[in-house]
Amino acid sequence: MPATDTEHTPGPPAPPRPASGTDPVLLLTLGLVIALILGATFYLCVAHPRLAGPVSAVGGVAGGLTAAIGIAIGIRRR
Repeated sequence: MPATDTEHTPGPPAPPRPASGTDPVLLLTLGLVIALILGATFYLCVAHPRLAGPVSAVGGVAGGLTAAIGIAIGIRRR
């Protein structure tokens, strides 16, 4: 069978796309930022015990908001 104009000839292969969220530099930077924030919060609570209650309350609210935003982004990407 001779080739016709309607047949698709493959071009050069597309470069592979990295999987989302697996960039090692991004993960390392995110890990360092989280570690520094947690370390600073721990130091603040140890150095100033009267702030432990308010800092814990803010951390609880921030954790809940972060989880809600993460779930919303995860659902939106589907």
